[in-house]
Amino acid sequence: MIHPNKHYLLFVLFIFLVFISFTVTAEFKPKSNAAKHWVNNEFQPSTLTVDEQMQEMAWFTSASQPFVGMKIRVVSERIATHWYEASTLAKAFYEITGIHVVHELTGEDDVIKKLSAQIMTQQNLYDAYINDSDLIGTHFRSNAVVSLSDFMKLEGESVTLPTLDLQDFIGLKFTTGPDGHLYQLPDQQFANLYWYRHDWFNRKDFQKRFRSRYGYELGVPQNWQAYEDIAEFFSEDIKEIDGERIYGHMDYAKTDPSLGWRMSDAWLSMAGVGDKGLPNGLPVDEWGIRVEGCHPVGASVERGGALNGPAAVYAVDKFIYWLNRFAPEESIHLNFTQAGEWPGKGLIAQQIFWYTAFVADLTNPSLPVVNQDGTPKWRVAPSPVGKYWQAGMKSGYQDAGSWTLLKSTPLKRQQAAWLYAQFVVSKTVSLKKTLVGLTPIRRSDIESEVMTQRAPYLGGLVEFYRSRGRDVWTPTGTNVPDYPGLANYWWQYISLIIEGKVTTQKGMDNFAAAVDERLALIADNNGMSCEPKLNPKSTREFWLEKTGSPKQKILQQPKGRTLQYEEAINVWQ
Repeated sequence: MIHPNKHYLLFVLFIFLVFISFTVTAEFKPKSNAAKHWVNNEFQPSTLTVDEQMQEMAWFTSASQPFVGMKIRVVSERIATHWYEASTLAKAFYEITGIHVVHELTGEDDVIKKLSAQIMTQQNLYDAYINDSDLIGTHFRSNAVVSLSDFMKLEGESVTLPTLDLQDFIGLKFTTGPDGHLYQLPDQQFANLYWYRHDWFNRKDFQKRFRSRYGYELGVPQNWQAYEDIAEFFSEDIKEIDGERIYGHMDYAKTDPSLGWRMSDAWLSMAGVGDKGLPNGLPVDEWGIRVEGCHPVGASVERGGALNGPAAVYAVDKFIYWLNRFAPEESIHLNFTQAGEWPGKGLIAQQIFWYTAFVADLTNPSLPVVNQDGTPKWRVAPSPVGKYWQAGMKSGYQDAGSWTLLKSTPLKRQQAAWLYAQFVVSKTVSLKKTLVGLTPIRRSDIESEVMTQRAPYLGGLVEFYRSRGRDVWTPTGTNVPDYPGLANYWWQYISLIIEGKVTTQKGMDNFAAAVDERLALIADNNGMSCEPKLNPKSTREFWLEKTGSPKQKILQQPKGRTLQYEEAINVWQ
């Protein structure tokens, strides 16, 4: 028999549970309506059904309850994909979860400075960063970055999306350290590829003139000699089309951090500076840094590196020669962002190394490089390689902007930020985001029927991402133990060479010596894993006579070689 007082207590408990249930239901209802609105009106198309999308959104609403009312801060570089996240997805996330996101956009260089500042000061400046996976060599050594592998199993388990499906991401190998831990979650990816005017290359009169002058077919260049011949042909033979000055080459060389990325991203690797071995060359990577085990041992030839070797000097010399002879006069004063719009002007025949982050911009129907039916007059294809490059080496660069959590961020803020990170890469959202920014990260999106339908309008982008090319175009690798510090050296030392203040060899000697000194300083940082251990200095001949990188000087020039477009993109298969 129940005591009368117990009846009263049970009644009170019942009323309380009804009240809680009503309150929770009342709170969920507007969020459910918001999710329905966003799914129906914004997050289409998707690889999920509408019911599956609503289930995913319901999970976000439920998992975010402990964080309702919080305001979190995240920061990323300023490209179309992140603009969509900051202006649209952050608003959707707030309405569906109740977590307010301040998604700040800035330059990539500034993102790295902010990240470095938080690591150095241990002050929580941002709750999450979208920074390039180029920092993976720094992250896995630093002990400052959250291992997502551990986080998802432990303190982040309750806020890890059951349908996240990590194996669906194409770039996880770029964000995983040599220790097997996942340190970053890919958010967007873009590659550097060869870009050219397909319509100009298909003109019979141009093909005939080129064949007559160079003795082979006008087509997609397979080596740097062919690229140079084509640049010369359009800049100095054709010169004008429809009364307008046109150019056979486009680049940029302003003294600016982006000049450094131009070189460190892939220029030296395309020339053939590093060793064979994917993703970045082993034991010498695309930066010219040698590793033994997991320890960087030097960048200078004298310590077994290749940063001041013959291949690196060849790479920089070609950059300067082509810039001065074949590119628009303005190029030397442009940075990455300013140069990005130039191919859209309709004056450029080809660009050896063009970032596909600009594909979305170059599909605008109002541009002179787009046909009336919306198909492009341009195509992307594999970039040609220099005379030191060998099969089995990295072929180009791919940026994998990725979510990074720092240990100095309080746990609750890490968890809330992790929810937002997963939201903007969720299957509910990712296909629409891919169509907006054209920076795909999921296999399911790339293989979707929607992307098949879009492929004719994207000039080869879909073909690239459906091929093995997406695996051999790689970000900076794990040999680089201090990306923020060493990245700064590139543009400052290269600019001195471009400005003619030092010879190329002298400039690269200075550069390699500075990197070695930095590696030595990093080695003194107690507690770092896989820290640098510099080789003793030897003669250049000692290392150059060995097999592999650094490589002996090659004197002969290979003959130019081209392929037709359909043959050229088969290289990706």
